Amino acid sequence: MKSKMTGAQYIACAVSGYGITHVFYVEAILRRTLVEMEKLGISRVITHGEKGAAYMADGYARAGNRPGLCMAQSVGAANLAAGLQDAYLGRSPVIAFTGRKPPLYQYRNSYQEILHNTMYQAVTKYNVEVGVVEQLPHLMLQAFREATTGSPGPAHLDFLGYEGNLTDEAEAELVLEVEREYTRMPARRPVPEESDLRRAAEALGKAERPALVVGRGAILSGAHAEVLSLARHLGAPVIVSMDGKSIITEDDPLYAGPAGTYCAPCANEVLAESDLVFFVGSSTGDQVTKNWTLPPVGSPVIQLDINPTEIGRSYPGAIGLLGDARVGLAALSAELGGNSCGAKKNGWAEKAGSVVAQWRASVEPQRTSDAVPIRPERLCADISAELPEGAIVVADTGYSAIWAGTLIDLFKPGQLFLRAAGSLGWGFPASLGAKCAQPSRPVVCFSGDGAFWYHLGELETAVRWKINTVTVINNNSVLGQCQLGIRRAYRGEKAGEEQQYRFTDTNFARVAEDLGAVGIRVEKPSEIRPAIRRALSLDKPVVVDVATEPESHPHM
Repeated sequence: MKSKMTGAQYIACAVSGYGITHVFYVEAILRRTLVEMEKLGISRVITHGEKGAAYMADGYARAGNRPGLCMAQSVGAANLAAGLQDAYLGRSPVIAFTGRKPPLYQYRNSYQEILHNTMYQAVTKYNVEVGVVEQLPHLMLQAFREATTGSPGPAHLDFLGYEGNLTDEAEAELVLEVEREYTRMPARRPVPEESDLRRAAEALGKAERPALVVGRGAILSGAHAEVLSLARHLGAPVIVSMDGKSIITEDDPLYAGPAGTYCAPCANEVLAESDLVFFVGSSTGDQVTKNWTLPPVGSPVIQLDINPTEIGRSYPGAIGLLGDARVGLAALSAELGGNSCGAKKNGWAEKAGSVVAQWRASVEPQRTSDAVPIRPERLCADISAELPEGAIVVADTGYSAIWAGTLIDLFKPGQLFLRAAGSLGWGFPASLGAKCAQPSRPVVCFSGDGAFWYHLGELETAVRWKINTVTVINNNSVLGQCQLGIRRAYRGEKAGEEQQYRFTDTNFARVAEDLGAVGIRVEKPSEIRPAIRRALSLDKPVVVDVATEPESHPHM
């Protein structure tokens, strides 16, 4: 039924109807809409930069399995688009709102105005301009459909008016409708074709050394129990992409760790020996396959994916199961029936477990090291020991992702691991968004100092909005992942080398205190666990600044 309302009233009511509790933005955009949002109890979080706003909305979406929302005026639209790259690469349903000047201002050197809509083409699934307020019901509904269905991703609506104000203030007879199935992910759960399930079951039955490679799609689908059940049925090791890390607890005998270029070497070793690789809700990009060498192209592969264009993309001839991970695995298990394959493959599972145990033993001296400066391996081990049930770990990219992905162990129920899809600096603001989506769960961000510098100002945002996360900084005053490459480029010439990767030594605990947060400085290994324990007990934003060894490099 149509009702007369302003664009602001429509947008605010629609956003609320889709279950969005926080919007992250930089002034000035949709000001009347923000007033209407306040009436509906939506938190309007002003950030210190558009990329930070996009990252917060991204963390909110990934932690909550529901759409996140970020906004910027016309001059900030380019920065906001840059911030959507990680959401796009990480398959995250972020909705972005921007404003643009009206047609008579275009192509005439208008102040602060460029044609920014094309910037969103590369980082969104859906990118449209709202010309008149009457378009809102059609375009808003479609934005949420696009963002949450298939392989999720960002959607962008560009409103009329530099601040979106011409859409915001206009009135019309509009129908307000919310499609409940698109308020969460997965929005729909398609089941693979029976003939494809039979082919996959037959291939798995014949394989002597099958391995599962599980990605974020399985996490989104909630396929945790189904993955573990199938792995036990097959006697198959569970290898993960970095963002599939929390699919089963890491003390399970079948867990083999993350594979690829950001890897636990044991996972790559197991993957290299497998004779059939089953990708479950995982892309087959260069990172997880070690540049398509694990498995080599031409190897037997099964892919279960909700996106039809992913099947066979990197492995032509793969057996394709088009569908949702949870229902797809349940259907495959039914097709396999009660004849357990695990008995004949026990030897394979035991061998894979032995490879994992050997690797863990090899890093144990560093995980228990009392060296000063602190080894990152020891930092990760002590974080693991203190993480409570249900904790969310948010890791930045680069070495932060590798250290956290391989050495922060998730042994307790309900723990979740989120990591940057490639944008340095994503982790801290994303952790703030994650906490907004899951306020009752502990959120721990693991970041290097190089990444933390990107959005240090958002610590003030956390204090102002009482977003009580724990941020652990692996502070070695260098861009650790860049060191070795820069040294190779200098070929032994020392002049200027450290200028390329070294930062000023900074005590981030002091900085945190000046911004109104709690700061804890850690310089000895024995101080790590008490510091993490104290940080988790406080109902405030906390920065745990850990002075670590700058010459430490991951075991890959």
